[in-house]
Amino acid sequence: MLKKQEKRYRRHKRIRSKIFGTAEVPRLFVFKSNQYMYAQLIDDDKGKTIASVKGNLNLKEAKKIGELIAKKAKEKKIEKVVFDRGGYKYHGRIKTLAEGAREGGLKF
Repeated sequence: MLKKQEKRYRRHKRIRSKIFGTAEVPRLFVFKSNQYMYAQLIDDDKGKTIASVKGNLNLKEAKKIGELIAKKAKEKKIEKVVFDRGGYKYHGRIKTLAEGAREGGLKF
């Protein structure tokens, strides 16, 4: 039987084989550690992070992280992104972060 981490890793590899971020349409990557939640805008052509945000791991903070990453994207004149949920299920904190980013003006 597979552990949670192994399942997430397999889902993440499957997702990453299908999506790719560019300078015009970067990849919005989400990662959760035990204490924090991270969101990054990544240009896969150059292998560089365009913008990043870090916050605590709860629902209210997830929405703020989404809105902050959208604000940083707007400052860099980015309106459209590709959402990479990092192998996590689209539920709870991940969904809230995505909704916050959409409310901030990002399209995906």
